[in-house]
Order: sequence, then C-alpha cells, then structure tokens
Amino acid sequence: MKAIIDNLKPTITEIFTHLHANPERSWDEFETTAYIKKLLEANGFIVQTFDDCTGLIVEIGEGDFCVGVRTDIDALWQNVDGTFCANHSCGHDAHMAMVIGSMLVLKKMNIKPTGRLKFIFQPAEEKGTGALKIVEKGVIDDIDYLYGVHLRPIEELRHGEAAPAILHGSCKFLKGTIKGEDAHGARPHLGQNAIEVGATLVNELNRIHLNPLHPYSVKMTMFHAGSDTGNLIPGEAVFSIDLRAQTNEVMEQLSKKVEHLIQAVATLYNVEISISTAAYVAAAVVDNRAKTFMERAIIDTVGPEKLVESITTSGGDDFHFYTLKRPKIKATMLGLGCDLRPGLHHPHMTFNHDAIYTGIEILSKTILNTFIANK
Repeated sequence: MKAIIDNLKPTITEIFTHLHANPERSWDEFETTAYIKKLLEANGFIVQTFDDCTGLIVEIGEGDFCVGVRTDIDALWQNVDGTFCANHSCGHDAHMAMVIGSMLVLKKMNIKPTGRLKFIFQPAEEKGTGALKIVEKGVIDDIDYLYGVHLRPIEELRHGEAAPAILHGSCKFLKGTIKGEDAHGARPHLGQNAIEVGATLVNELNRIHLNPLHPYSVKMTMFHAGSDTGNLIPGEAVFSIDLRAQTNEVMEQLSKKVEHLIQAVATLYNVEISISTAAYVAAAVVDNRAKTFMERAIIDTVGPEKLVESITTSGGDDFHFYTLKRPKIKATMLGLGCDLRPGLHHPHMTFNHDAIYTGIEILSKTILNTFIANK
C-alpha cells in the first residue's frame, strides 16, 4: 500500500493544492462539488449529487453490509488580514484529499469489497447542519460502520501520532429576548428593568449544578439593552447563552435546567423571555469495535508507540449527528497529528502536509479491516 501511496503523491498533492486555493463557505461549495465530481468520474467512479444542495456520494460494491467514509467539504468564513473570505483553516481541504486518496488507493489495489463502500462528501459542517441534511436524504440509513477524520492541533497530537477516536463534546447556542416595559429613570416601579433581569439570569446560570464527574459549562456570551438615553430604563433586551457538555445525556440535563431557570426568572420579574436554538452539535458516541479496526490500522501504519488512545476535546463536529439520529451505526473519527499550529480556525493555520499520506493509509487500512472482520 505504501508504494501505491508514494506513486499517487503528485496527484494527491495537486488535489490538495487546488482545494486549499479554492475554499468555499458552507452551503456554497458549488465549485468544490463540481471539481470533485469531475475528478472522481475521470477515475471511473460513479458519482451521485443532490438536486437541492451541494455535496456528493460515491458507492462501490454490492450487498447488505455497508461501510461509510465521510469528509466535510466547506471552509470557514473569516477575517484574514483585514478581509473577510472563505478560508480552509479547519483542515477540510486535507480531509477531502485523504478521502479521495483512499478511494484512489483502494482502486489501484483492485479491492473488491464483500459488501458496499460509500463515500460521503458532506457540505456545511461549520454550520452544524450539513450532516442533518445527509440524514434527511436517507444516505446513511443502510450504513453499518462509519468513519471520519480530523486534523488535530499540536497541543493534542504531534506529527506522526494518531488516535482512533475523537471524543467531541456537545454544544448548543441559545438566542433569547426579554420583553417588558420601558420606564423613566425616576419611576422604576412602572416598568421592568431588562438589565436587572439579565443580571439575575447570569447569576442563576452560575448556580446550575450537575454531576461534576462529567464536564459541562453554561454562560451568557452576549447581552444588549438600552440606548444612549441615560434616564430610560430599558424593558427589552437580547442575549445569547453558550452551553457545553461532554455527553449528549448531560447536554439534555443542562438544557432542561436552563429552560426551567429562564421560565422562573420570567415569572419573578413579570416579563416575557423567549429562547430559540441558534445552533446545536451532538457529542461523540464512539463504537468500540469500529475504534478497534482503526486502532489496528494506526499501529500497522505508524507503530504502537505513535498510537494515542483517544482525544477528548470540548470542540464539536456535526459528524456525531449520524450516530445520534441513527444509533445502529458504529462510528469513530480518526484524530491525526500533524503539528497543526497556531490552532484550528486560526486564519493562518498551518500543518505538516505529510500527514495527509499517513491519513490515507490509516483510512484505507481501517476500511479493509472492517470488511475482513465482517466476511
């Protein structure tokens, strides 16, 4: 396999270079989709696109048993040196190159899977909504095992190291409004001070207590009320709340606590407080059998001394909606060390590109391990 990957390096480098130079923001990955479609069709793959969104899938083989591999295809929209633009600062360009590389490697090896192999090029991971669209379309309904990959910052993994699981946490972002009555600064009893309501919310959020053995946090991240009129007590305000939890179960408990608290504060101050979920990402649910297949692939590729058991991170990835929505799927995500710095989502993020070829080998061997074990 290493010899095949070495021969493919110029092609894979060209693919990565193109994807890196042509980033597209979430749900606008039209040129990315077209480029990958043309590339894969030129290599003999049958590509299926969608009529109402970006992204594509490729399916190989026949049978009931199905292994899926997913890559995200979007870039961030961020300020780079004073200009807002699409930017691949989260490594999705490398993820695409690795998955395409795995497809080319398995084709060169003339692998005939004892079942079906499905490659998913998913849009809008950065919005947290792309995976849900793929679920909605029924793409994953027949998948038994599902694998993903993500570059890891240098604080988590050094170049050459790899983890067979990334334990992402769950995150939820709430937007809220407080609606009361304005009042004159001299007559506070005639209205409801939205700033006082907000202060109570902040204090009570800090009093939420769950099992300390499971990491979680909740905090207000935005609050706006009033104007430049100093003698007007504002009755209305808008705010945002950020919730984090390491498991989906803890996120559910935390969400219920926050909702109950908000209702209680609204009653206390006789105001209307409404909240809505602006974004939500599920926590990782890792299957031990899938993790074992990837673990073997890592050891075979980089050696046991470079294997890291798993990576626990408070960051999120919408990959985990697949197992939340379809619990029968056995899934895990490869964490790949590449000396990534200064960090994910930094506008000038860099990493060791040699890791792409390591990732291709690990993903390819993980796929083969899964099919061998399920003959």
